[in-house]
Amino acid sequence: MLYRVLAVVCVLSLLLVAGCIEVGEHRGSSPPPPPAATPPPGATPAERQPLTNVSAGVEAQLLPLYLDILQRIAPPLTVVDDFGRVVTVRGSERIVSLAPSNTEILFALGVGGRVVGVTEYCDFPEEAAEREKVGGVVTVDVEKVVALRPDVVFGCELNGKETFDRLASLGVSVVGINPQNISHILEDILLIGEIVGAEENASALVAEMQARVEAIKSKVAGAPTPKVAHVCWHDPLWVAGAGTFQHELIELAGGENVFSDFEDWKSVSLEEFIRRNPEVIIVSVGHGAEGWAPYEFITHDERLRTVDAVRNGRVYPIDADIIARAGPRIVDALEELARDIHPELFGAAA
Repeated sequence: MLYRVLAVVCVLSLLLVAGCIEVGEHRGSSPPPPPAATPPPGATPAERQPLTNVSAGVEAQLLPLYLDILQRIAPPLTVVDDFGRVVTVRGSERIVSLAPSNTEILFALGVGGRVVGVTEYCDFPEEAAEREKVGGVVTVDVEKVVALRPDVVFGCELNGKETFDRLASLGVSVVGINPQNISHILEDILLIGEIVGAEENASALVAEMQARVEAIKSKVAGAPTPKVAHVCWHDPLWVAGAGTFQHELIELAGGENVFSDFEDWKSVSLEEFIRRNPEVIIVSVGHGAEGWAPYEFITHDERLRTVDAVRNGRVYPIDADIIARAGPRIVDALEELARDIHPELFGAAA
């Protein structure tokens, strides 16, 4: 079957170049234009139709056909995803992303044009919001995903095992992306790049991110390590402990997480927060008044007036998306944290 398909493509190419068949079809009520007169044998090159123009036109017409056939005949790719699942992917011309972080990676790799479906929370870059919505991250509409006929779906832990199993049972290739730290994010970018055929872009992106991380590490090396707390919510207070991206970012930025003895995210009493007395507080903020509520609480609650960070005006808001999404912008978060924790090193006022 493969040889038969390739033979057909070769014959079509030769016929088109030779002018034996026409590309496209005539539309409209008017008669087709008469064929161009054949130049006489002694005609000058300017009077002859340039062969390069013909070839370019033929190439433009055949390119979609070539790509479609290559997509169909390319050998399947088998990978192991972040959940240890063995997944076979047979193409990547139609992609669905079930996590904002995955969407950001795909667009950063230059394959955003192939993304046909995203979640309601995939809002970066702006063009991602224009894609078909397939529900929320934890409320994926499986029927909508299947209706988009994806070649591959990139999911995450919050989608749930049931969603993965249901899609797989319907013949959809689902790759789970669930990085645990910054290095793992870089590995996942390379994995996604391999799956979508954007290995060079992935390698370049990872190299750039690594260089920026190393620049920050070099800048803060040997500097004092102030006590830092990262707050994501205020009622009750939720802080980042060990095992979170935020904990790793604090350490890379030259700080000491005052809640490093906690594992993952944890709720903490106001009294305990005051007792830990962080020198710097980083607060995740979102859109609208509610999104800024944690920052307003930390900076205005009278009971927190004695905390060093509040007393010295060292409470800093940060976009919740860039510090929580496991994608390329995680390095933006690192650079912002480094400036907040060590303003003396970056020419910023504390």
